[in-house]
Order: sequence, then C-alpha cells, then structure tokens
Amino acid sequence: MRLFRSGEILGIARATLEFALEASAQTHPNEYMGLLRGEDARTLGLDESGTVITDVLVIPGTESNPVSATVKTSMVPNDLRAAGSVHSHPNGVLYPSDADLATFGKGDVHIIIGAPYGDDDWRAFDRDGEETDLAVLDVELPEPEERFFDFTQADIDEELSYDEEWKTGDGDPR
Repeated sequence: MRLFRSGEILGIARATLEFALEASAQTHPNEYMGLLRGEDARTLGLDESGTVITDVLVIPGTESNPVSATVKTSMVPNDLRAAGSVHSHPNGVLYPSDADLATFGKGDVHIIIGAPYGDDDWRAFDRDGEETDLAVLDVELPEPEERFFDFTQADIDEELSYDEEWKTGDGDPR
C-alpha cells in the first residue's frame, strides 16, 4: 500500500457505493454523513494510475437531523487517503446546498445521495460544487484484516508464550 493517494479519482468501488446507499436509507429521515477514502488503483488490480474510492469513514460524534449532518472536526483523522465526503438528502434533492458547498473545500469528490436511495439516486460533485462523472467500478476490495493488521493470531500467541516464559525465567530475555 502506498502512503499517499495517487492522482485523479478514477471512480468508486461498487461495494462502497452500495454501503453508502444502504447507510443513507437506514439513517432516514435524518441525513447521513461520512468521509471518503481511496486506494491506489494498482493495488486493486487495475492497470492505470489513480485512486479508487474504497471506504466510507464514519466519524464518531457525527450529529444529524432531517436537514443537516454535522461532523465534529476534532474527530476527523489526519488521513492521507482522504478523498472527499458523502452525505444524504432525505428530501431527495441531488444538488448541494450553500451549507454543503461550504464543506466541499476538502477533498476531490463529494457525493450526495437522495431518497429513496436507489442505484440512481446519487450525484458526484467536485470541490466547487460542479457535477462530475464518477464511474462505479467492479473491483474486489481487500479484506479489512489485510488492510489494518499485519499480524496473525499465531503471532499474538507466540508473543504471549514468550512473555510468560520470560516472567518465569524459562525463556531467553531477547
């Protein structure tokens, strides 16, 4: 995995869009809000340079009601894979409000999802609020364990065994 997000946004993984649509429907009649993260397309098996949106990050403490969603900025991670935002409009309007535009400055793409939250009930916008095309890509996403953890249960068991041996004097204190 590369540390910095690469190049332009190529699209959004179908599974990621489906997650955002479902989360929006479950949050109805309140707005839903999340931040978008991306992966280098080459790590997903694509033969082109750029970023694929692969994750929706839900920020703890996000407050929502039928007309707005507010993220606690102090809870937003300093994320080098940040790509933009996603939020819903329970009223079905698929265009950004003035309040939306004020939050679009960070990130390259911002998705608005509207009721009734079907496959065609969303639009993507750039940071200036101009509608933009965003391809839906059929890519296989890595399992979360592969992305966040670089150790196995066997590694944990071995470490615990070593610690126990060290405490009893039966092991080599490295």
